[in-house]
Amino acid sequence: MVTMKGLYFQQSSTSEEITFVFQERENLPVTKDNYVKLKVKACALSPINTKLLAEMKMEKDFFPVGREVAGIVLEVGSKVSFFQPDDEVVGILPLDSEDPGLCEVVRVHEHYLVHKPEKVTWTEAAGTVRDGVRAYTALHYLSHLSPGKSVLIMDGASALGTIAIQLAHHRGAKVISTACSLEDKQCLERFRPSIARVIDVSNVKTHVAESCLEETGGLGVDIVLDAGVRLYTKDDEPAEKLQLLPHKHDIITLLGVGGHWVTTEENLQLDPPDSHCLFLKGATVAFLNDEVWNLSNVQQGKYLSTYLKRRDGEVINWCF
Repeated sequence: MVTMKGLYFQQSSTSEEITFVFQERENLPVTKDNYVKLKVKACALSPINTKLLAEMKMEKDFFPVGREVAGIVLEVGSKVSFFQPDDEVVGILPLDSEDPGLCEVVRVHEHYLVHKPEKVTWTEAAGTVRDGVRAYTALHYLSHLSPGKSVLIMDGASALGTIAIQLAHHRGAKVISTACSLEDKQCLERFRPSIARVIDVSNVKTHVAESCLEETGGLGVDIVLDAGVRLYTKDDEPAEKLQLLPHKHDIITLLGVGGHWVTTEENLQLDPPDSHCLFLKGATVAFLNDEVWNLSNVQQGKYLSTYLKRRDGEVINWCF
């Protein structure tokens, strides 16, 4: 029996420490039905959300590491319709996957994979697919981005922000972005096509809401994609949120009539005056969950395969 090594993490009983271990795995069973056997060429390492795993009752003694994978199809099951052996593919393993992406070979349902564009390298494909799906979800499904719209993308030099800026430019939107340091500001100013305005939030004299209203002639932006927000005053806010994050009132102020606010803040709290202001503007608030495609295994497969098979051109845009 051929064995392979895979990387797993073991969470301690106190849930404060995580230990990573290599475990030997027996050779995968015969591929059948809608499953694909994949030789892994590259795997991205994303943070492990232990809190989400606990909420979804998916705690295990050992949990596989690495979920964004790119590789070559070795075998396909009898019901596989999208792939053939030797196809180059990329995808995201589901939360309940028994196989770690950091392994030589994995077994995965075909709905979690898509064809890799030829011009994209293995590492680029594995490294961009997660944030690419998140950015596309935020701009296409949650805020209905269209040409001519103005978009504020917070922390534009981050992985999510960089991809979101490219997708917004691809759709013909006017992009405003924030930078958390001088280096980030210089990076964003080199973008082509150029960003309408880069707001350096590390400068204490810079006010995000005022800058956005000035750039839009006082109308406000149509879409906001935040990277977290402050909910309380400085005295009540945790120390880690005091730096560089805008207050929720700033976001509401700079949002235009009929605007869309897409937030990554899972514990967003809106007081009645906040809700009333959004009501008067006819604005909406949507939540961008990092694991949105994992909330339902059935929907996950349909969502990822349907979306990415139609958007191969934008996968290339994400990588360059």
